[in-house]
Amino acid sequence: MDLLSIIGVLLGLFAIIGGSIAKGSGLAALWNLAAFIIVIVGTIAATFVNNRPVAFFHGMRIFPWIFLPPLLDFESMLARVVEWSQVSRKDGLLGLETLSEEETDPFIRKGLQLLVDGAEPQMLRKVMEADLDNSAAFDMQGAKVFESMGIYSPTLGIIGAVMGLMAVMQNLSEPSKLGPGIAAAFVATIYGIGFANLLLLPAANKLKSLIQARVDYQTMVLEGLVSIAEGENPRSIENKLSGFIQN
Repeated sequence: MDLLSIIGVLLGLFAIIGGSIAKGSGLAALWNLAAFIIVIVGTIAATFVNNRPVAFFHGMRIFPWIFLPPLLDFESMLARVVEWSQVSRKDGLLGLETLSEEETDPFIRKGLQLLVDGAEPQMLRKVMEADLDNSAAFDMQGAKVFESMGIYSPTLGIIGAVMGLMAVMQNLSEPSKLGPGIAAAFVATIYGIGFANLLLLPAANKLKSLIQARVDYQTMVLEGLVSIAEGENPRSIENKLSGFIQN
C-alpha cells in the first residue's frame, strides 16, 4: 500500500475543506449540483470522446495502482535470475521447463518457455522486447486517460463559472441574489481546478512512474534471460543486472 498517495489525497481534501471553513464559507459553500454536473459529467464526456474504450477501461483498471502499486522486488528478481542461470548450467535449458510451468507472471513465463524451446538470444530479445513495448504503451494509454481528464476539468470549471455568472446577470434586478449567485458560480472553478491539480494530474504522473518502474523490472528480466541464452556464468549475470536495483 502506498501511504504517500493516501496521505496526499487526505491532505488535499483537508486543504480545500479546511480552507473553506477557515475562510468562513463553511462546507455548504462547496456544494453545488449544477457545478458538479457541468464539471464532472462534462469532464467524463470529453474523456469518452478523447480515448478509445479499451484505453479508458484499462485506465480505470490500473487506477488502484496509485494506492496499491504492483509489487516489484528487484533484489528478489535478481536472485531468481541467478538461480535460473545456475539451473541452466547444471541441467541445461530444459531444466527450466518445470520453473516455466510454475511461473504465474505471463511475461516471465513466456521468456522461460522461449529459453526451454531453444530460442536464439537475438530472437528471444526481439520477442520479449515487443511484448514489453506493447504492454508499456498500453499501460501508458491508461495513464493518459487521467492526464486528459486533468486537462479538460479546469476548462469545464471555467465554463461552469461563466454559465453561473450568466444566470447572475439575469437577476440584476434582485441585489439579494447577486452575492450567493456569484459564489455558486465560482464553485465550478474550484471543482475543475481542484480535481485536476489534487487528483487527476498527480494520478496520471504517479501511474507513469509506476509504469516506468515496471518497464525497468521487465527489462532486467529480459537482459537476464538473454544472458542465460548466451551461456554467461551466474556471477557475470549478477554483476550485469545489479545496476537495475532501485534503492
